[in-house]
Amino acid sequence: MLTCDEIILNALKEDIHTGDQTTQAVVPGQRPAQARLLAKESMTVAGMQVAARVFSLLDTSVIFCVESSDGQLADRGTVLARVTGDAAILLQGERVALNLLQRMSGIATLTARYVQAVAGTKVRIVDTRKTTPGLRILEKYAVRVGGGINHRTGLYDGILIKENHIAAAGGISEAVRRARAYIPHTLKIEVETETVEQVQEALTAGADIIMLDNMDCPTMRQCVELIAGRVLVEASGGVNLESVRAIAETGVDIISVGALTHSPRAMDISMLLD
Repeated sequence: MLTCDEIILNALKEDIHTGDQTTQAVVPGQRPAQARLLAKESMTVAGMQVAARVFSLLDTSVIFCVESSDGQLADRGTVLARVTGDAAILLQGERVALNLLQRMSGIATLTARYVQAVAGTKVRIVDTRKTTPGLRILEKYAVRVGGGINHRTGLYDGILIKENHIAAAGGISEAVRRARAYIPHTLKIEVETETVEQVQEALTAGADIIMLDNMDCPTMRQCVELIAGRVLVEASGGVNLESVRAIAETGVDIISVGALTHSPRAMDISMLLD
């Protein structure tokens, strides 16, 4: 998995490549400058240290003063940070810093809305692997900033038996048996189910977590009653802000929301030189 620095360096290389032609032409030589990062709409802030790292990787002498920390609510017009350094460096880092900050804040803001929508229930809002390729560690961090919980990071750190695994193994029972024989005792086994019958089979097979995939609320409620607290229950599929409260009230423990990372709207943030 890419580190934060690798993500930023790749983004800078993609953007600057052989040189910032505009800045080289318009701002020759060294010129001290200060800029403000400005919120142009209300948001839950996420990614301030990532934005700061963009500039420090370009020039360690850049000073990045955070004025709105990750997790804080920022109203429209709030100054999120002030950046001081050579004007050319600020201009070269501007777009990469904003791209990452806007996306991460968008994820945190959307996550916070889902968390608020289920407030007062026992449900935890979790993310999925539906992330932007190469940005997973940043996007999952933004989910946590917004009050959500991370599901497995990748294929390597959790067992989730989905419909295609079930088909390939010849059934839920056989898939769970093989997984149990393969994994260490420290890993849990989650099984995706689509019917009440599959839920019963997963229970009998010894699954630790049962996912109710794309079920309507009455069916989910029936499955929760069948499971009766013996294992954790996750709801997934087609979840949105209009439906998440009703899903939470069926009694499930976890609701996974792919939209947190695959469909957030980037927050509107500008960098303005003083």
